[in-house]
Amino acid sequence: MTIGPQHGRTGLLGPFLAYTLARLALLALIAGVLVLAKVPPIVAVLVAIVVALPLSLVAFRGLRTRLESAVAEVAARRGAQREALRSQLRGSAEAGSERSGSEEPERRELAETQPDGGEGGPGEQQDAGLAQDVDQPPAGGLGQDPPNR
Repeated sequence: MTIGPQHGRTGLLGPFLAYTLARLALLALIAGVLVLAKVPPIVAVLVAIVVALPLSLVAFRGLRTRLESAVAEVAARRGAQREALRSQLRGSAEAGSERSGSEEPERRELAETQPDGGEGGPGEQQDAGLAQDVDQPPAGGLGQDPPNR
C-alpha cells in the first residue's frame, strides 16, 4: 500500500487547495474593501467572514463541485480497498479454520460448561460493581479507598 496520489489517479490535494485559496482570496478582498472604506480592521475581517461564506458557495460552485467529486472518488477507492482487505482477512480466517478442525469441539465443550452458555467474552460477563444495589454503600465503606489488586 502506498500513501499519496498514484499515477493516473486524481488527487484530493489540488481541488482542496484551489477551493481553499479561492475562499481565502475572497475573504481578503472583502476585508480589504471594507478597510479602504474606513472600517476598523477587526470588524472588517469579521464582516468579511460572514459575507464570504454564502458568497463563496455561489461564486465558487464549480470548484466546490470538483472538490466534492474528488472526495467521493477517494472515499470510493478507500471503501474498495477496505472491502478487499476484509475479504482477504475472511479468506485467511476461513482457511485457518479448515486446517484446525479440532478446535471447534473444544469451543463447544467450553460453551456447554459455562453457566451463561457463551464463550465468556468481555461483553457477556457481568461486572460485579454493576450488579451491586444502588442503595448499599461500596464494599470498602464510604470515604475509604478500595484495596489495590
